[in-house]
Amino acid sequence: MKISKLFMASDHAGYELKLFLKDYLQKKGFQITDCGTNSADSCDYADYAHPLAVNVENTPDAYGITICGSGNGICMTANKHQKIRAGLCWNAEIARLARAHNNANVLSIPARFVSQEEAVQILDTFLSTEFDGGRHQRRIEKIPVA
Repeated sequence: MKISKLFMASDHAGYELKLFLKDYLQKKGFQITDCGTNSADSCDYADYAHPLAVNVENTPDAYGITICGSGNGICMTANKHQKIRAGLCWNAEIARLARAHNNANVLSIPARFVSQEEAVQILDTFLSTEFDGGRHQRRIEKIPVA
């Protein structure tokens, strides 16, 4: 899988984990664009999920990483965009399946439910797993409503 660019976004609950994972990814040589938030002050996840989703939609071979407390709100928001397939992943096997079966282009992590070590395993699995294609492609083609 060729990854041209990674976009990251979080709300206040995911801010610290986002910083940790951003540093981890930069040390691995990934180019990261941080779509916010820029502090642990209370904020609304949608304010950061939408810009991330637009960037992923408009950048070939780009992927996104979203992080909020449960992972749900920021994932739901990103999935409002027609070209986004965001998967909420709380372990490495779910991340593998999100990529292999659903060709997910956005990884959503629940910051309050995974450790930093687990988040790294989830992230590494997501970024290293190829899409299986085949029957899964047919299913993905049925996702958009427009």
